[in-house]
Amino acid sequence: MLMFDINGPQLSEEEVDLLRHPFVAGVILFAKNIIDAEQVTALTREIKRLRPELLIAVDQEGGRVQRLRQGYTRIPAMRSIAALAEAQAVSPEALSADVGYLLASEVLASGVDFSFAPVLDIDHGVSQVIGDRAFGGSTDEVIRLARPFIQGLHEAGAAAVGKHFPGHGAVPEDSHLAIPIDRRDWHFWRQEAEPFFALSEILDAIMPAHIVIEACDQVPIGFSRFWIQNILRQEMRFDRAIVSDDLCMQGAHVVGDMPYRVKSALHAGCDLMLICHDRSAVIEVLDNIGRQTVFMRANSHRLQCLRARRSMTWEMLQTDRRYQATRALLRSCEQN
Repeated sequence: MLMFDINGPQLSEEEVDLLRHPFVAGVILFAKNIIDAEQVTALTREIKRLRPELLIAVDQEGGRVQRLRQGYTRIPAMRSIAALAEAQAVSPEALSADVGYLLASEVLASGVDFSFAPVLDIDHGVSQVIGDRAFGGSTDEVIRLARPFIQGLHEAGAAAVGKHFPGHGAVPEDSHLAIPIDRRDWHFWRQEAEPFFALSEILDAIMPAHIVIEACDQVPIGFSRFWIQNILRQEMRFDRAIVSDDLCMQGAHVVGDMPYRVKSALHAGCDLMLICHDRSAVIEVLDNIGRQTVFMRANSHRLQCLRARRSMTWEMLQTDRRYQATRALLRSCEQN
């Protein structure tokens, strides 16, 4: 199934038509779609009126990756959670859980189903794209802080999407701009993937990285049956959703043109494929696929776990003590 972005803060007639296609499962929001909380809530309501089953997602990690800003709480980068907790004399695990709860609460109040979070990469200090998006620089630190963060997401009523499997933090190149290739052996990557293995039972979806690990396969992770079928499905026994990273990223170009990328990701075992910032590619894929039922067999039932599990409104958050306390604490951290 396909998820793509729209061009502005409102749906166009073309987008309404595209969203009616049976191979389309949802919409991902970016800064270009967002004015403030009120406008986002109206937009998501319009999308759901069109097709109530459509999923709506956003990249709301905190730090430098926060699409929802005007009218929303400023979320710290995950790497800063431990330091903020020490400064406020609170438990890092408790703060991580509360941040997850607050983040998910604001996402849900906006009518968005879930955020593509958390980042489970380990920051080795070399990646151009991970850095402080990671919870820490060691396996133990990432697992220790990501687990309560996921629990916070769940307590608010939102799904958790772990990314970027099996780990992007040791690869210098940014897969948005290049095709990262790692020539180390599997032993190193089994260690990189440990946060995903340790947290797999509480993750609702996993997003593979657009990197090539030559010791295992010659194609990026999200197009590899070895990684998705042998490792994720069989060894890890992960039976929930697999979501591709953006198929427009440079790290995916090695596979072929866009229709072939979608079919390759689907064949490898991805349940949801993202195409972002390329309307012509979306149209090309939908025209290529048409309405052939063979391409609708993406195990779409797995996508149900990404749907919002709780109806949340901004009015409800005004009397939510946990939300208000966490928001006040984060504002205090900003001032200090």
